[in-house]
Amino acid sequence: MRQPAGRAAATGTAIVRARIATALAVCALVAGPGLPAGPAAAADGAVERLAPGVEYRAFAVPTAHGGARVHVVTADLRRTGVRAGLLYPGVVAARERVSRMAEAQGALAAVNGDFFDISEAEHPGIPATGAPSGPVVADGRALKAAVPPGQRFGVPPLPGDSEWEVVGVGVDGVARTARLVLRGQVRTPAGSSPLRGLNQYALAAGSIGAFTADWGGASRARAACGTDTDRGGPCTGDTWELTVRHGRVAAASATAGSGPVPPGDLVLFGREEGAQALRGAAVGTPVGVDYRLVADSGRPFSSALGAHRLLAGGRPLPGLDREVAEPRTAVGLARGGRVLRLLATDGREHASSGLTLGELADLLASSGCEEGVYLDGGGSSTLVTRDPGSGRVAVRNRLDRGFERAVANGLAIFPGRPGAPAVTGP
Repeated sequence: MRQPAGRAAATGTAIVRARIATALAVCALVAGPGLPAGPAAAADGAVERLAPGVEYRAFAVPTAHGGARVHVVTADLRRTGVRAGLLYPGVVAARERVSRMAEAQGALAAVNGDFFDISEAEHPGIPATGAPSGPVVADGRALKAAVPPGQRFGVPPLPGDSEWEVVGVGVDGVARTARLVLRGQVRTPAGSSPLRGLNQYALAAGSIGAFTADWGGASRARAACGTDTDRGGPCTGDTWELTVRHGRVAAASATAGSGPVPPGDLVLFGREEGAQALRGAAVGTPVGVDYRLVADSGRPFSSALGAHRLLAGGRPLPGLDREVAEPRTAVGLARGGRVLRLLATDGREHASSGLTLGELADLLASSGCEEGVYLDGGGSSTLVTRDPGSGRVAVRNRLDRGFERAVANGLAIFPGRPGAPAVTGP
């Protein structure tokens, strides 16, 4: 007797979850000191200790569409000498390979980060900036805010989620998820306007955005393209740009500029109504600008990057896709954010099918994570580790077509700064 479609789908999902749990139980090894039990190496991949409190392991997970090979780095942030932080190329609008950033910045392990502005085929003559879609914080400094929802690359947020979702590490050293919202104002003698963008490749229609030295040298023209609901929408010609130096307008232009913003300067770019608000500020006009990224958790971040939620309270979120299997990158938080798991899967090649988003959430839940997020996947999915003996950084997952893509940012495990305290708590 054939089951109803809904019951059959539910049964299939339950079978996959059971297979994952069984695989983890069969493969499980006791984690190192202070680490909770979690996804362990299959017989073909032993646990590798990268540093005290940091381990790498690889294992196979059976799914309804074939086997998936998974690579996981587990880091105990409670250990002295272990911390997590952001990888990025030094400016927002740039891309670099995870392996090269990890090598240069001394990371023990790392994965690729947020989705980013990878192509501008819909806007001939407008170069892709390489900038990420979501908010970014580095060393406690706000680098960028989130682009409008319709301007994002990657998968759409789940119902109830937003473009402001991030994963990161607080100033207390604890990993957590939150929403990071831009709050800012532009003040001129003519009045005050909200600042709705910070170092973003896309601005909300009718808004004003700010670009700082953290943006880099990429053209700012992309900020005039698309709409709040359509990334491929046309570019508007109704724009205005001001360069602010020492609190006064130093230059004005009807078109977007390019090239690095000098340290200490600020470029304000407005489109439509935002452009009209800026046109009244002639050269020499005093301008005040203030902004900050505010976390809904009330706890400031030391580092953060855009992410898509998968798991809350140890349970996969409803609405996750369970049909399309791809290479995936994810981050899991256990022990109240005191243990961090960086995960990447193989896929798009014969030996591994990859995972669906639903399976990815099941895997994080089965490994003891209370929260989990999805980062950029597909050809961007990369996990690297540093060999304790040689000191060399190597890619551990099988890359799409064997090619390591340059990406906008990543999340890394670092050796702790000398004298830095370990995370406290159970």
